[in-house]
Amino acid sequence: METSKKWTRDELLIALNLYHKLPFGKLHAKNPTIISLAQHMGRGANSLAMKLCNLASLDPALKLRGIKGLDGASTLDRAIWNEFHEDLNESVPVSENALRTLLGISDDVDLEILPDTGIRTLKRPPGGPTEILVPAKVRRGQQYFREAVLNNSGNSCNVTGLPIRELLVASHILPWGLHPQHRLDVRNGLCLSRLHDAAFDRGFITFDEDLKLILSPLLIAQLPQRSIEENFTAYAGTSLLFPNDAALPDPAFLWEHQMNIFRNS
Repeated sequence: METSKKWTRDELLIALNLYHKLPFGKLHAKNPTIISLAQHMGRGANSLAMKLCNLASLDPALKLRGIKGLDGASTLDRAIWNEFHEDLNESVPVSENALRTLLGISDDVDLEILPDTGIRTLKRPPGGPTEILVPAKVRRGQQYFREAVLNNSGNSCNVTGLPIRELLVASHILPWGLHPQHRLDVRNGLCLSRLHDAAFDRGFITFDEDLKLILSPLLIAQLPQRSIEENFTAYAGTSLLFPNDAALPDPAFLWEHQMNIFRNS
């Protein structure tokens, strides 16, 4: 197996795709996802893990948390990093397609990156007309965003800690339709249960600059209704749950949600 060959543009796009789906603490050669992907690349796991840590040194979201990657990022690494993040709507689908091609995964299969157990594929159930009309490019972006947001949050709801992946939603802070430039930005995402995603999307809850949950007066007015108490009041004033190495939500995005979407009266 070759371990010293030069990295290609497509390989770096795949590495960046993986980088944004794995927490910083999982970027090591014993991680099952890194082992599997490195084998498909014809590289050693150490080589891929080191490249991911080099990319981490370029990540401003990690720098905000005082986390530093390795110092070996190359000129090409920096160029591809800038290219990738200049327009995520264009670069993410390309990287998703490159990843699927490398792994030999067909279009009718969903691909999941599970940080602790590796790569999982799920046969997609037959969809209705709405799903059929979604362009492949958009679908690839949605798949990437979900994986990046859920894994960034430790695969649990940021509010309740619910750890059942199938019941979790990658929720946009700034609405998908109104802010296309931030659609695939992990810092524009929260991992929420389906109930809390709906409440957040419709302005019944929001989060302040300290990431603490605020309830709309419309919810408070329903007290002492048991479901409101158990699902919302119990978490009011508590901070969002994130791993120590996560990329935290952009405060400006939360502020805009609080000002323009939250139902404060």
